Amino acid sequence: MTPPASTPTPFSLHVEEPVLDDLRERLSRTRWPDEAPGPAWSTGSSVAYMQALVEHWRTGFDWRVHEAALNCFRQFSVPLAGIDLHFIHELGHGPAPLPLLLSHGWPGSVFEFRRLIPLLTDPARFGGDPADAFTVVAPSLPGFTLSFKPGQARFGVEEIADAFAALMTDVLGYPRFAAQGGDWGSFISSRLGYSYPERVIGIHLNLLAVRRDPQLLQNPTAEERRFQGELNHFLKEETGYQAIQGTKPQTLAFGLSDSPAGLAAWIVEKFRSWTDNDGDPASAVPRDEMLANITLYWATGAIGSSFWPYYARLHREWPVPAGKTIDVPMGYVEFPREILRPPRSVAARQYSDIRRWSTQPKGGHFAALEQPEVLAHEIREFFRPLRATR
Repeated sequence: MTPPASTPTPFSLHVEEPVLDDLRERLSRTRWPDEAPGPAWSTGSSVAYMQALVEHWRTGFDWRVHEAALNCFRQFSVPLAGIDLHFIHELGHGPAPLPLLLSHGWPGSVFEFRRLIPLLTDPARFGGDPADAFTVVAPSLPGFTLSFKPGQARFGVEEIADAFAALMTDVLGYPRFAAQGGDWGSFISSRLGYSYPERVIGIHLNLLAVRRDPQLLQNPTAEERRFQGELNHFLKEETGYQAIQGTKPQTLAFGLSDSPAGLAAWIVEKFRSWTDNDGDPASAVPRDEMLANITLYWATGAIGSSFWPYYARLHREWPVPAGKTIDVPMGYVEFPREILRPPRSVAARQYSDIRRWSTQPKGGHFAALEQPEVLAHEIREFFRPLRATR
């Protein structure tokens, strides 16, 4: 017998002032490395950049502004799958809002969705059609920031998808819903489409989670050769974080849980590498928005547990079994500075029902932060013809 669903309780974020005082004091005592040979950023985060960022974090950043912005949303916590799961549940403004599950990734948080959510829940406010309204559910991933407590169970993609399916249907009462995500959110949305096709009307992705395919080396098309080149470069130059987070995450957690400057350097390097910027990551994502996300990781002590999906991924089979496909309708928007950009021919081997495929001229991995209006438009366009199937 399925146990009765728990009742969510309202949640409001408040980081105690001693936590912020301790953060500023630690930042003032940062012990800096020297700058490595070669161009800045070529071997990791720039020392000069991080020194300026840390000084601003210590003396100019106002956490309370960002805390208040998050608290403008309806937030809840619910006991689910053995943890306390935090989520935003923002009701749509329209004749028949479609329930939409938004899943973030690493090193992200629900802060990513601050500008995206209003565009989705109240399109008429921004000149759109109220018939396109969504009711948005945006959970903090288990083990990430507001869905973390020390000692709790660790979740991989499969367990996260199961928990989110239970949240949407068993807790919130949505028998049919839409799902969208990038980064781990793409894996989670894809797994939901595979495991719960009777509940998921469609999935929209801004990163394609495709397994490595030996067939790419057999008579590849020009687009497949381009992708294979990108993949080879990524595997050689950009996967150090995956190796340590996926094999020895506990060791890394000591340093990043103790040094806020170290935590910031680890995360900011990804904002620079993965966004469509001019050399300064703040040209793609405002500096204080990066720091709000980093501060949330620091205040919750969740960086070590946020590594767990990498460990689970490296020690399990692919979330969609070999030879199986995801058969719910899928839509995809490609941004030019995404980490990897598989061509449609590769995606079609895993997603059997691709309904929308869009390429954009600007943007990167953190689409909800970099291009929220474009992402909202793509989500609306993809799901509009599927609303009748809910």
